[in-house]
Amino acid sequence: MNYAETIDFLYSRLPMFSKQGAGALKKDLHNIRALEQANGNPHTKFKSIHIAGTNGKGSTSHMLAAILQKAGYKTGLYTSPHLRDFRERIRINGQMIPEQRVIELTEAYIPLMDAIEPSFFEITVAMAFQWFAEEQVDIAVIETGLGGRLDSTNIIIPELSIITNIGWDHMHILGNDLPTIAWEKAGIIKTGIPVVIGEALAETRPVFEQAAQAKQARIHFAEEEQEMVEWNFSNHRLQVTVRHRTAQDALHLELDLPGYYQLKNICTVLQAVELLKQLGWKIPAGVLREALVHVKQLTGLHGRWELIDQSPDLVLDVAHNEDGIRAILKQLELCNFHHLHLVIGMVKDKDVSKVLSLLPNTATYYFTQAQIPRALPVEELRIKAAGFQLSGNAYPNVNLAIAAAKAAADKRDLILVCGSVFVIGEVNR
Repeated sequence: MNYAETIDFLYSRLPMFSKQGAGALKKDLHNIRALEQANGNPHTKFKSIHIAGTNGKGSTSHMLAAILQKAGYKTGLYTSPHLRDFRERIRINGQMIPEQRVIELTEAYIPLMDAIEPSFFEITVAMAFQWFAEEQVDIAVIETGLGGRLDSTNIIIPELSIITNIGWDHMHILGNDLPTIAWEKAGIIKTGIPVVIGEALAETRPVFEQAAQAKQARIHFAEEEQEMVEWNFSNHRLQVTVRHRTAQDALHLELDLPGYYQLKNICTVLQAVELLKQLGWKIPAGVLREALVHVKQLTGLHGRWELIDQSPDLVLDVAHNEDGIRAILKQLELCNFHHLHLVIGMVKDKDVSKVLSLLPNTATYYFTQAQIPRALPVEELRIKAAGFQLSGNAYPNVNLAIAAAKAAADKRDLILVCGSVFVIGEVNR
C-alpha cells in the first residue's frame, strides 16, 4: 500500500469515533494492552505527561510540548483528532510521523486487527507509542481521546497527570452529571504520581481529592497556586503576567494562542512546569517565554482562535460544546468589529440546542456541515437554529459558507467559523 491507500484502509477497516460516534468505542483497555504486548510494550520505554479534560487539553498539550522541545528535550506529542492530515496526531519536536512509517506500522498491525478488532483510536495510540519508543524521545505529551479511565492512552505511568477542566460534553458516554464525568477523567490519576487540576468546580473538586487520596498522589489546583496578575488582548495576541503563590517575581509572557480561554490553560501549564522542574527537568524562564510565543510554529497547532485572513478578519476556532462556546462569547466581547458573521456546523451527538441557545441573535449565520457521517445535516441545524431566532442560509460545505460570508461582510466585520473540529479541518487555507 502507498500512504493514501494506507489511510483509506485505516478509515474503512477500523471503527472510528469521529465518523461513527459512540459505536466505535472499545470500553476497556484489553485491545491496547494486546497491541502493546505484541510490540514489546513500547509505552514503558519513554517518559510521559498525561492530559485529560473536557476543554483545553489540546492547547495545554501543545504548550507543554513546545516548552519541553524548546528546553532541548526530544519531545513526542500525541493528540486527536487531526484537522487535515492523519499524521498531525503523532509528532516529535513538531514533525509529523513519516508517511512511510505509517505504512509500515499499519501493515505490521494487520494480523492483530484481524484477531482483536481494535478501533481506529486504539491503533493510532499504539502507532504513536511505537514510534516514540523507536525514536527514543526524552518525554512524550499524551492527550486522552475521550474520558480518561478507559481511554486507550491510560496504560502509561507518566511523570505527571493533568486534568484541565470538567464540562458538559459526551454525556451519553461519560455520564449525565459533572461528578460522574469528573470521576471518569480522574481515572488517569496514578499511584504516587502528582496531578494538576486546571479548573475545579464545587461539584468536581471532591471527586479529584478523593481519587488523589486513594492513589496517594499529590494534588495541585492551578487556580490556587498560580495567580493571574494582569492580562491584555490586542491585535489577536495575548499578554499575561502570572505569579506563583510562593514567588516574589512575576512572569511576563506573550502567547501566540490568543483565546481568552488560554488564561486558564496558561496557569495549568505553568503549574505543570513548576512540578516538572521539581522532578529534575531543566526549563529556564527564558525558554518558557520563547516557547509560548511560538507554540503554533513549534508544534503545528491550529484552530484555536486562529486568524487566517483580514479585512474582514476571518477566525477559526474548534469550540464545539457549551463551555467552549461560552469562552468564545467572552472572546467576542474583547474584539473590535462592526458585525459578526458566524459560520457554524455541528455533529449529531452534541447538545446542539444548548449551544444554539447561547449564540447571539444579532449575528448573521451561515449554516454548514462537515463531510462525515456524524455531521448534523445542515438543513436540520438551520431549522433548530431558527427556533432560537438565529437566522441565515444553509451551505453544503464550509468553504461555500465562508465564501458567502466574505461576499456579504464589510472589511470591519468579523467572520468566525466554529462548532466542530471537522468543519474547521475542511477549511481551505
